Amino acid sequence: MSTSFATDDLIHHGTPAFRRTNLALFAAGLATFGLLYCVQPLMPQFSHHYGISAAASALSLSLTTGVLAFAMLFAGGVSDAFGRKSVMVVSLLSSALLVLLSALMPDWYALLALRTLLGLTLSGLPAVAMTYLTEEMHAESIGLGMGLYISGSAVGGMSGRLISGVVADDFGWRMGIAVVGIVGLIAGLVFWRSLPPSRHFRPQALQWRALFARFAGMFRDPGLPWLFAEGFLLLGAFVTVYNYLGYRLMAPPYNLSQAVVGLIFAIYLIGTFSSAWMGYLAGKLGRRKVLWTAFALMLAGTACTMAAAVWLIVLGITAITFGFFGGHSIVSSWVGRRGGAAKAQASSMYLFSYYMGSSVAGASGGLFYAKEGWQGVALFVGAMVLAGLLVSLWLYRLQPLAQTVTPPTPMSKGAMP
Repeated sequence: MSTSFATDDLIHHGTPAFRRTNLALFAAGLATFGLLYCVQPLMPQFSHHYGISAAASALSLSLTTGVLAFAMLFAGGVSDAFGRKSVMVVSLLSSALLVLLSALMPDWYALLALRTLLGLTLSGLPAVAMTYLTEEMHAESIGLGMGLYISGSAVGGMSGRLISGVVADDFGWRMGIAVVGIVGLIAGLVFWRSLPPSRHFRPQALQWRALFARFAGMFRDPGLPWLFAEGFLLLGAFVTVYNYLGYRLMAPPYNLSQAVVGLIFAIYLIGTFSSAWMGYLAGKLGRRKVLWTAFALMLAGTACTMAAAVWLIVLGITAITFGFFGGHSIVSSWVGRRGGAAKAQASSMYLFSYYMGSSVAGASGGLFYAKEGWQGVALFVGAMVLAGLLVSLWLYRLQPLAQTVTPPTPMSKGAMP
């Protein structure tokens, strides 16, 4: 079959195949981000159970996101050789099994080893989902398909935190992780059964020289490296706040329960609105005119968290969450527009920087918490957000490029959401 296939052979809106694909991708987003973030509200319990510091406890997430960042650079190439659906199915099912096993680990270092391996197995889905949609779905239907995947991701990020936190309050952290693992396994099976097989995939070898040439070419662009930095700062600040929020609220004078702290993570759902709304504003007014407002909102929210009143802390967390999702929506779409012929690699590098922010800043925040408590964390996060605000003001002056970053070369695509 030619690589130029007929449009009636693609998945269209309103068909049974379209509904199956959307169900599968929603389940995939739910599983991936639930399995990734389920440990975040449990970090204070890890510190108590294993006798470790807040910074050491944060490694349960930072190691996962650090490995995930590197692995996603190459997972698209693996799918070029072994197929889109097979790589995604193995990614989801193996990740759910690893999370289930981690609930049984008696030793902290064994738990960290499994969480590190989880970063490798999880990389297969976010790195390949967009490529699958591009190959299999009609252009008029891709937007809705990706929207449902992102919605599943937001729900998964929230539910993984919420389920593990609430269950752990009554049954312990091991049961909290196990329940999330079971939910992830069920979602993985739904994905496997629901996603239509690839009909337009053609195996091809990864051309390493062309791949690295495109990665190098991106750093000659005057805007892309700064957009990558924005991704690092956005997720770094966001994850740091959520990593150490539980430590503060479960300690005096608040003494909130694990379940109540877990419920606060429901604020995460505000991202499903803010990403779409700020994305709309960016499309109407221009990314340059809107991006800085996301960082300004996060900065104001960070200042609110330094107050003593719980309602102000919650207001601050809400502002940080709203600004983060809006900023991520704007920056990620800007990267795709500016990437040109190297769009897939630009998206890969953006996600690499994005998850490295989670890994590096998320772990480093524990050092500030150990020395200065929440005020130290807030100052650390505030510095990152202020840096992001200054970069966004510089990007305001950036001129759009009509040309692509590098000339096109025949190679495999590893597009990412």
